[in-house]
Amino acid sequence: MKKTFSIALLLVCTFFLQAQSSSYNLIIGTFNADCSDKGVFVYQFNTQTGDFKFRSQSESVANPSFVSVSEDNKFVYTVNSDGANSSVSAFGYDSKAGKLNLLNQQKTNSEDPCNITNNDNYVFTANYSGGSITAFGKNEDGSLTALKQLEQHTGKGPNSKRQEKAHLHMVQFSPDHKYLLGTDLGSDKIYSYAVNNTADKPLELKVTNDIKAGSGPRHFVFSKDGKKMYLLQELDGTLSVFNYKKGKLKLCQEQTILAPTFKGKFTAADIHISPDEKFLYATNRGDSNDISCFKILKNGKLEFVERVATLGNGPRNFSIDPSGNFLLVGHQYTNDVIIFKRNIETGKLTDTGKKIELCSPVCLVFTKI
Repeated sequence: MKKTFSIALLLVCTFFLQAQSSSYNLIIGTFNADCSDKGVFVYQFNTQTGDFKFRSQSESVANPSFVSVSEDNKFVYTVNSDGANSSVSAFGYDSKAGKLNLLNQQKTNSEDPCNITNNDNYVFTANYSGGSITAFGKNEDGSLTALKQLEQHTGKGPNSKRQEKAHLHMVQFSPDHKYLLGTDLGSDKIYSYAVNNTADKPLELKVTNDIKAGSGPRHFVFSKDGKKMYLLQELDGTLSVFNYKKGKLKLCQEQTILAPTFKGKFTAADIHISPDEKFLYATNRGDSNDISCFKILKNGKLEFVERVATLGNGPRNFSIDPSGNFLLVGHQYTNDVIIFKRNIETGKLTDTGKKIELCSPVCLVFTKI
């Protein structure tokens, strides 16, 4: 009898642990100017089934279009793209309850921040219309200090409509966190800043990398070992592979996310690598609204696998769940997140028929519960 009870208890515990390990929070940032429901949204997502359920939404803040979570999973930071009133928001994050609590906001003093990242001491934003990178300190309670540093950029590119001035589009750390890299879509450059976590002004420009003229560097992702950087260029659809070392980039391959026969309008959007680093994905908007899959070869170069429709309009952002089983695409204009099943062996995507419906989802971030 005792043995039977012990086995039953073990099975229950095992089931409970498996259920816990397969559940994550999914935080969704939005462009909410035209939405009746505003703020940042939290869902629970099951990485074994692809099922989800709504948990909460934050207080109303303007256009929290990009989200960054602190390493300790206790705080969430968002940009607030709002022209001259643009700011950054800090939230306390109760991952167990799936709730966000607004701590404070600080002005960026630079228009339309569109990307954000953070480390233990600072929060950094890329400001698209302002053409700058800004740095904020963190208080002990996770709230933000006033602006500490603003790095203004200048320059332009050959595309007179989109590259009339600097347009910073992304800021992210190198894997060793020694450098902060920023893409300038306006002048076709990637800036590499050394990060000093003990300084009042933490950023010092070390390297300016020139990217192909007119390509419009947008988003990038590193290999885990930090030796390769993959860059998606918004204006010409180029997908570039670089060797990376100490802020410097050396081109080693160029691909494209455009279909050979495609002739419509497009703007390349987002890029991510699967958790096992076997595949890379990139989305394209405009008339294409598709996602391309590439196999990552042993030398770090890319080999095309497939290109499929994202089943919505405006796939500005997507995310692969931590297990690698599902890929979720947020559509800015059709107001949904389409859930694809991922074949871990081939990288190919299949529509599950499941979708999260909410207004203008533009950033998807998974966190532990």
